[in-house]
Amino acid sequence: MDKKSLRIMTYNVHSCIGRDGRASACRVADVIALYGPDLIALQELDAGRPRTNRSHQAEEIAKRLDMDFHFHPSMEIEGERYGNAILSRFPIRLIQAGALPTFKMRRALESRGALWAAIRFGGKEIQIINTHLGLNRRERLLQTEAILGSGWAAHELCRPPLIMCGDLNALPISPVYKRFRGLFIDVQTSFNGTRPRGTYPSLYPIARIDHIFATPGFEVRKIEVPRTPLTSAASDHLPLIAELALS
Repeated sequence: MDKKSLRIMTYNVHSCIGRDGRASACRVADVIALYGPDLIALQELDAGRPRTNRSHQAEEIAKRLDMDFHFHPSMEIEGERYGNAILSRFPIRLIQAGALPTFKMRRALESRGALWAAIRFGGKEIQIINTHLGLNRRERLLQTEAILGSGWAAHELCRPPLIMCGDLNALPISPVYKRFRGLFIDVQTSFNGTRPRGTYPSLYPIARIDHIFATPGFEVRKIEVPRTPLTSAASDHLPLIAELALS
């Protein structure tokens, strides 16, 4: 890899529960290690939950990869936590972590959140925001406006270069995707070497709902959506990887 380029991965790890029903943070770490990303946005991580042996999955993965990390629980009930994390090969500074808005409905919607952090790379501070949007269409739109608003991406401290990534639960034809695409470049459509590829479900990835967006000023040098026996088994999503360089 060119020392001037940065490898970014976004990966919904499904609580590290693979298609075989086995929970294994080590297996997810092995997937990540194979592709050598510098920055990783992970969604759907457990911490202290009986279903995954009370493991703090973000911590376990970061330790195995020798990376810094920050974890934010979108949900916390009686000591059980579930949420998202950012891992980094470089020292990372957490700027903000918090909940995203939702609607009050008869059946409660799953809480969603985001993390905003920064690293130093190529002589510049690079901002990264990781999120996982809801399953309800109206909720996703509300959350999109929040994360693109003054509390997050449009905050006075959130200056380019900025990388925005995560599981948006939104296809490229959706209003949510188009809202992000109106402000950022989509790394998959900005790279001429490959056709955009789906990430979900991992066995037959027909849906492109995991995304990496970036502010103008990044050159997209490589895109990978590795589909192997290991990646197809480790989670219900495939990882999306982009190699970016500051122009």
